[in-house]
Amino acid sequence: MHFSLQSCLRISTAFFGARCTKRCSFLTHISPYYPRKMMHYQTEERGRPNTTDYRIYFKSSDGKYISPFHDIPLFAESEQENDVPQKKVRKTENEVLCNMVVEVPRWSNAKMEIATKEPLNPIKQDVKKGKLRYVANVFPHKGYIWNYGALPQTWEDPKHTDKDTCCCGDNDPIDVCDIGSKVCSSGQVIQVKVLGVLALIDEGETDWKVIVINAEDPDAPALNSIEDVRKKRPGHLEATVDWFKKYKIPDGKPENKFAFNGQFKDKDFAMEVIRSTHEHWRALVQKQDNGGEINCKNLSVCESPFKCSEEETSAVVKSAPECGKADSLPADVDKWYFLPK
Repeated sequence: MHFSLQSCLRISTAFFGARCTKRCSFLTHISPYYPRKMMHYQTEERGRPNTTDYRIYFKSSDGKYISPFHDIPLFAESEQENDVPQKKVRKTENEVLCNMVVEVPRWSNAKMEIATKEPLNPIKQDVKKGKLRYVANVFPHKGYIWNYGALPQTWEDPKHTDKDTCCCGDNDPIDVCDIGSKVCSSGQVIQVKVLGVLALIDEGETDWKVIVINAEDPDAPALNSIEDVRKKRPGHLEATVDWFKKYKIPDGKPENKFAFNGQFKDKDFAMEVIRSTHEHWRALVQKQDNGGEINCKNLSVCESPFKCSEEETSAVVKSAPECGKADSLPADVDKWYFLPK
């Protein structure tokens, strides 16, 4: 049984900015402006959910297939029309927003992620030893305890040793935890406020976890720093450390370690980490750095040798299996794991 592609289209909302202009300049600093117009991203499902062939591909507001890794801008910028910049309205530093690609909805278990090594980098479920990966429920947590995803146009370079953690990057876009109250969907693109960052050391690699809140959340105006989270949402940061420390134990692995003794760094520190990973990404798509197996095919990144045509991006998606009926989930996905204190 196959569904029509039309029935497998889902719309996710985001502001779409940082388009190419005649100057083809890259964004190299944070510009504190809100975008003028709301645009939309579409997602197109291919394959059967809960199977290894399932993929979520992305489209721009005008229906062009794009890469969420490379074509969605990191920072929310003012739209430009006919190559003429619109008048920008200056906002405070607290109102700087980033785009976040949601990979895993809160309370769910499937380890969905941007497929960095595949053309157009769709979202897929991670596979280990031939089996789909699901995050265990370590009591009292159920699945992921935030909307979990990535910041586009960032890359944790595995050849770069971080001066603070003394470990190399994990070869992925930087990870994000949205602590907003809304449960998002996989493939949704939201705008978020950066609040702070946690430095997880995962098997000897730096794996930053940026703490953010959905800009549309009712609590967003009151949360502008990691200290605000500590005061207004007591226990949330401690639960986040506990989750990352223990989530691999049911798989037979030891507790994860952290830099800075597991302390969260503030927003300014987080923004510097984001700037750095954005620069590493820029070197990657300009072929100034060797990304190995990472696929840099994109539709809109100026001055990138990996830029391709709409026909090429469309061919990538059309070659994937059509969307079909979801497979059933494994019986142990809802199992609880009780670990000793």
